[in-house]
Amino acid sequence: MLKVNYVTKKYGKVMANKDLNFEVAEGQIAILLGPNGAGKSTIIKCIVGLLRFEGEILIKGHQNKSLEAKKILGYIPEMPCLYPLLTVEEHLEFIAKAYQLTNWEPYAEELLKRFELEDKRKKLGGELSKGMQQKVSICCGILHKPKVIVFDEPLVGLDPHAIKELKALLKELKAQGAALLISTHMIDSVEDYWDVAHIMQQGSFAATKTKMAMDEEEQSLENLFFSIIEGEGGY
Repeated sequence: MLKVNYVTKKYGKVMANKDLNFEVAEGQIAILLGPNGAGKSTIIKCIVGLLRFEGEILIKGHQNKSLEAKKILGYIPEMPCLYPLLTVEEHLEFIAKAYQLTNWEPYAEELLKRFELEDKRKKLGGELSKGMQQKVSICCGILHKPKVIVFDEPLVGLDPHAIKELKALLKELKAQGAALLISTHMIDSVEDYWDVAHIMQQGSFAATKTKMAMDEEEQSLENLFFSIIEGEGGY
């Protein structure tokens, strides 16, 4: 569903991503783990079309910057970018019009209820707290029911109820066949629902492991992560 083929991204002489090559299948949750500066956000921004890069990124067979790809791609950035003078419900209406959605209102209401935003529907984006903005960003990012969804540090700033709902939503989207890519440095937040993990260090993959392999080896993702980051090497 999502294919990243030998993607390299440089900022001048600085190598942010080097020959990254991976894919996320239908009904799969892939995670990018790594310390700050490892290159996670850079590859995320390349995938969603915010940065130029060398290599190829395909979304269900379409070039990532094509209109066909953008129709089936959802993106929830690390820092929510709301319009300060639009209300919460106007943000959802804007997304619906942008994607030419029909009969979207029931799903929008479901999302508002799940993320406890019903009483905030008339609030302007500029009046919301960081956590509230993040919840609106999540609702906007999945309103069009994308087939490929990219999350960059989605749990940062969320309250416990929103974290619980987002985790449940991720499992539901996976069951519906969506391909999900989650970038995070909060290992405990993804420990129980990932399928494949890519551990990044200095712009490259230091290790790639499947949940099944980790279970067979009786090794935790946290232990693998720190063994690599603290200097024992990749796998």
